[in-house]
Amino acid sequence: MTHGITGTRRASVAATVALTASAVIASAAFASTAQAATPAVPKIVASGGFVMNDGTAKALYSKAADTRRATGSTAKIMTARVVLAQKNLNLDSKVTIQKAYSDYIVSKGASSARLIVGDKVTVRQLLYGLMLPSGCDAAYALADKFGSGTTRAARVKSFIGKMNASAKSLGLKNTHFDSFDGISNGSNYSTPRDLTKIASSTMKNSTFRSIVKTKSTKQKVTTKSGGYRYMSWTNTNKLLSTYSGMIGVKTGSGANAKYCLVFAATRSGRTVIGAVLASTSETTRTSDVKKLLDYGFKK
Repeated sequence: MTHGITGTRRASVAATVALTASAVIASAAFASTAQAATPAVPKIVASGGFVMNDGTAKALYSKAADTRRATGSTAKIMTARVVLAQKNLNLDSKVTIQKAYSDYIVSKGASSARLIVGDKVTVRQLLYGLMLPSGCDAAYALADKFGSGTTRAARVKSFIGKMNASAKSLGLKNTHFDSFDGISNGSNYSTPRDLTKIASSTMKNSTFRSIVKTKSTKQKVTTKSGGYRYMSWTNTNKLLSTYSGMIGVKTGSGANAKYCLVFAATRSGRTVIGAVLASTSETTRTSDVKKLLDYGFKK
């Protein structure tokens, strides 16, 4: 009788131990799965970064996202936004390239679309020249065309005013432009979060989307004598060729800005958009962006 009770107790204890062990194993497996499902937050070289889900505007990553920094040519996203927001815009209207635009490029040592004085270039072509080779001459031509005033200086000032008004309309409190191309005159700044919002809004325009995803283009322009020439432009955003799903948007660099990129990519119908400011080189900028996009798609 005593032996029977002892055997039963032993069986009960063994069953309890087995159940407990199973629970521990199951719990560990669950914890392991949960841990695997949460991607490690990436470390980037850039001084500032921000990433969000473009569909929901949910922030996915943030590093000094609201710290004001020089924008470099990422400011040209706003240049394009202002142009594309013009009422009754005719993208095929032609602009005659002025000597002032080429003189400006030379004086600033600025990036260029290599526009030729006297050529007649359409607004659409100027936007390609602005966004692909990051032409500051194209930016100047657009500011001169779409600003208001009787002098070129007045028109440029007016256009920059429109850039700031557009930023204000988006509710941005940490962005200010003092040039049409991002070459700062002392008070040109934005933040990773603000630039992401500017890009997200501008990417809703189909013309802009089409331009910034273009790797290279050959455009036929009218010469001063009435003939024509072809302009070939290659996109400075090399991630269009090296990152699957990349759809834009704009590189930037400069002594103060260092290396910047506002970026967007789409995978499986989901778009992740963001910005990095002040990375240390083109190589680290590329690495930073790839890390952030990979992380964004896993979140």
